[in-house]
Amino acid sequence: MTRKWSQEVTEHSDALDLDEGVFAGDDPARIAASLKHSAEHSRRRKGTPFQSAMSMLTFYINRAGKQLPASRRRTLNEAKDELRKAFGRPAHG
Repeated sequence: MTRKWSQEVTEHSDALDLDEGVFAGDDPARIAASLKHSAEHSRRRKGTPFQSAMSMLTFYINRAGKQLPASRRRTLNEAKDELRKAFGRPAHG
């Protein structure tokens, strides 16, 4: 089976060690909390924990592109808002 480069990045990122299935959950707050935890405990990230966590979430959303169902996209975008809250950042927009 051929592996895509984006799958390689998600599974073997130099920035974060992600919990398995982190993006599969239905609870945006849990997704955000997992990403925050991974970012804060990573010793390999290049930016701040917030930048690393948000970058990985955005990468995942963009990687899925048009294949991502609207309900999943909504959940993951809500996870962005939860991530901002978790890091004490202002809401987007």
